[in-house]
Amino acid sequence: MGLKINFLGTGTSQGVPVLSCECEVCKSTDFKDKRFRTSLLVEYNDKSIVIDTGPDFRSQMLRAKAKRLDAVLYTHAHKDHTAGLDDIRPFNFKQNIDMPIYAEERVLKTLKTEFSYAFADIKYPGVPRLDIHPIDEQPFILFGKQIVPIRAMHYKLPVLGFRIDDFTYITDANYLSEKSIEKIKGSKVLVLNALRIEEHYSHFNLKEALEVVQKSNVERAYFTHISHLLGTHASVQAKLPSNCHLAYDGQSLDFT
Repeated sequence: MGLKINFLGTGTSQGVPVLSCECEVCKSTDFKDKRFRTSLLVEYNDKSIVIDTGPDFRSQMLRAKAKRLDAVLYTHAHKDHTAGLDDIRPFNFKQNIDMPIYAEERVLKTLKTEFSYAFADIKYPGVPRLDIHPIDEQPFILFGKQIVPIRAMHYKLPVLGFRIDDFTYITDANYLSEKSIEKIKGSKVLVLNALRIEEHYSHFNLKEALEVVQKSNVERAYFTHISHLLGTHASVQAKLPSNCHLAYDGQSLDFT
C-alpha cells in the first residue's frame, strides 16, 4: 500500500485519564492507557495528512516529531476533532502554503463560525491560512491516491470515514449501512471506534465493533476512540481475537 500510519490519539472526547477520575484505568501507569483525543497521521508519497485536529493536536504533532503537514481531512465538526485547527500555522509558515482542508459543507460551516478570524475578509496577520475543499461521499484524488469517503452515523449526525488503498479509518460511529460495509470490504486493515463495554447511543461499544470487523471481513482491526470505561489496555487486549487490537497513542503501522 505504501502507507505509514501513526495513531496521534486514541482516546474519547475527554481523553484518558479523565480529569479528577480515580478509576483503575485513569490511575494506570501503563503508557498504553494514556490517550489523547482521537487523531491519525497518514504518510504516503512523501506527503503527510492528518485526519482530525483535536484539542491535543499540537502536543500530538510534537510527540510524533512531524516535520510537515500537507492536508487535513475532517470526519465531522465536534470540538474533540476540530479544536486544534489553529495549530496548523507553523506548517503554513514553514512550508509557505495555504493548508488544504477537506470536509463536508456542514463541517466547513462550523469551522467558519468557530474560527471566523481565519475566514475574515480582512485577516489579522498570522491567522491560519486555509485552502478549502468541500467533499461529499464521492471519491477524490489526494497526492496520487484515491480517498474513498465512507458514510457513518454518529447518533443522528452524519460523519465520514475514509478508505485509502486497503486501509480504512472510521471513528465516532454507531451505525454503518450495508453500502458502507461494502466499501470497507477488501480492506486489509480497519481502524474503528470502540468506546466501552456497555452500549452507547452514539458510538460502537466493543461488542458492536467486533461485529463490524466480522461483517466487513477485514484481515486486521485496530480499535480507537477508547474511553476509560472500556478497561485497561492489557486486560482488554488479552480477550480480543488474534486479528483485533486496541490501538494506543504513538503506535505506528507501516504498509510497504
